[in-house]
Amino acid sequence: MTARSLVAPVRTGLLVFGLVLASLVASPASPSVSAQTNPFQRGPNPTNASIEAPTGPFAIAQTSVAAGNGFGGGTIYYPTSTAEGTFGAIALSPGFFSTQSAVAWLGPRLASQGFVVFTINTNSGFDFPASRATQLMAALNYLTNTSSVRTRVDATRLAVGGHSMGGGGTLIASQNNPQLQAALPLAPWNNATNFSNDRVPTLIVGCQNDSVAPVANHAEPFYERIPAASEKAYLEIASGSHSCPTSSNTTIAKFAISWLKRFVDNDTRYDPFLCPAPSAGGAISEYRNTCPHTASLP
Repeated sequence: MTARSLVAPVRTGLLVFGLVLASLVASPASPSVSAQTNPFQRGPNPTNASIEAPTGPFAIAQTSVAAGNGFGGGTIYYPTSTAEGTFGAIALSPGFFSTQSAVAWLGPRLASQGFVVFTINTNSGFDFPASRATQLMAALNYLTNTSSVRTRVDATRLAVGGHSMGGGGTLIASQNNPQLQAALPLAPWNNATNFSNDRVPTLIVGCQNDSVAPVANHAEPFYERIPAASEKAYLEIASGSHSCPTSSNTTIAKFAISWLKRFVDNDTRYDPFLCPAPSAGGAISEYRNTCPHTASLP
């Protein structure tokens, strides 16, 4: 065999190797590989349409809880299948002189996206934020240790939220319990404004025309006093009254889902829905944030 006859097969082999290598480099990781790198990821790849939809990809059920155990009972909404594993959870408190009906719309909305959601009644409609903070934590304790769905919940991935005084209680609970993964105060009301020790990722929703908890005296100072080193965002609903978070609202749902997915599930697929910040206009009168800056979560 001549030297020339040896060169052709070698060139052909190198060409094939190069094409195979190039295809491997160019091919993006499959969803299954992505899921393996984050054991908390739940559900398909998100789109703007999927997080704005009234229901998510998970079929859900609900169960009622009687008063006791440190709070006034409530309703648990949960995904029916555990094929993807356990789920993060959030407890939600209503505001002054309100029942769980004030936050009930978020139950199925969030649960169908892959969370266990506990909308609670408080022991008394007159309970102030500090009491509501205690009751939110009691509800999470019941949810993870006693409830009929406790085996569906990952007790290391918990969040709190609430409306009005329930939102004020949310801020107290998150400041006092840094192990929480996220907080969702909705039109929060609280006499105190200093939450400089809050380390829990917090999305505050304000309502532009709120006359009960004016944003200039409540939601905005709460946001500003949370340290810049903490994950935080402020979403203000254009022309919204104090009750703007108490009925179905696509904008609030979209950001609440993205926030909980990002910080309860460590799911960076939701980063593009939180940052860069949306421009004011339409349903949003103002938005402030730090952008998610926790580096390479598992």
